[in-house]
Amino acid sequence: MAEPLVLLADDFPDACDMYRAYLQFHGFRVITVGDGRAAVEAARMHAPDIILLDLRMPEMTGTEAMTVLRADPAFAGVPIVALTAHALPRDSQADARAGFDAYLSKPISPDKLLREITILLENRRASARGSTPSSSRPS
Repeated sequence: MAEPLVLLADDFPDACDMYRAYLQFHGFRVITVGDGRAAVEAARMHAPDIILLDLRMPEMTGTEAMTVLRADPAFAGVPIVALTAHALPRDSQADARAGFDAYLSKPISPDKLLREITILLENRRASARGSTPSSSRPS
């Protein structure tokens, strides 16, 4: 089985570099892009196993990118995670209703990001097998 592919969209290059290096060290393949439009294009081209979207990016926000991807049946089972430095409880609830599978507040430690990705991918695999997935809690 190939290593899971993570698509990370964030307009802060240092964050992309740090998370990419950490996730690659832990056996993931990682594609990084700097805006929402590029995230949609990369998702369509590479079919990632999980998508991480910063909410505030140029060209297209993370929420707009998620909306485009959720409208495509190819991404129906792909976990999409919101990343934001502006986390308020009401924002989290609205974005979760909008279609994100999890909502993570930045800065997020690489260890916590790895745990959340692992939980979401395990839940996806369990759902594909018809098992009851473990509960994942949006942060």
